[in-house]
Amino acid sequence: MGNRIDQTFEKLRASKQAAMIAYIAAGDPSLDATEAIVPALERAGVDLVELGLPFSDPLADGIVNQLAAARALEAGATTVKVLECVRAIRKKSQVPIVLYTYLNPIYRYGFERFMKDAEASGVDGLLILDLPPDEVDSNPDFATDSSLKRIRLIAPTTPESRITKLTAGASGFIYYVSREGVTGERADVAETLSERVAAIRATTSLPIAVGFGISTPEQVKQVAAVSDAVVVGSAIVKRIAEWGAEPDLVDRLSAFVAPIAAATKSTLHRA
Repeated sequence: MGNRIDQTFEKLRASKQAAMIAYIAAGDPSLDATEAIVPALERAGVDLVELGLPFSDPLADGIVNQLAAARALEAGATTVKVLECVRAIRKKSQVPIVLYTYLNPIYRYGFERFMKDAEASGVDGLLILDLPPDEVDSNPDFATDSSLKRIRLIAPTTPESRITKLTAGASGFIYYVSREGVTGERADVAETLSERVAAIRATTSLPIAVGFGISTPEQVKQVAAVSDAVVVGSAIVKRIAEWGAEPDLVDRLSAFVAPIAAATKSTLHRA
């Protein structure tokens, strides 16, 4: 079977639709909850799930996602248990899963072992926030043979001369961070979005996902008009924080996500 990420984007591209990518912190409020939430997100219209691997020093994350990671760690989430959770999810859902992580937990686990175990558990890709391509080129650990897609981040401040280097080593999709700073909900969409996505698209045939600060169906429609995928994270994580103790957490979350996911399918005139 081919990689689930590639298959999903090929299917959506054929119908001229953008993908809905949801981010949640694995283990928030518990790993049992994560195991139930991921299939529910798929049923609500999510095309791909980013699972945050809990880490004690998540520098790129805003306060909402930082607190989610802290709750997950307090609830007992570890790298081993998160991979076990993915394995359990695979019994219920084949939605593509990308692990959103920092380098430290992978190094502590052992890079080669982590890649092997993540792939075996059913993970489809890795988004390592603090791993620049220069380090990949100079470190043999990162040359591990694996089918896991290597998602690369590009920021608004990334010089055009560096974009080509970033996209050259990427696979799966490119994650364009539409705002400077850390993750978190925003009131509007960056005015330069279309221009920046076009500059990235000129260097790669990979799908381009846009995230950081997107939280409403209206914003989703704007982003879907120029991109291949829309990432919604903090808005979902915030609701998990609010409803985490409620017995109907999964149902509430599904009802919140469904109209956002539907918005990615209502715009068919992407570039």
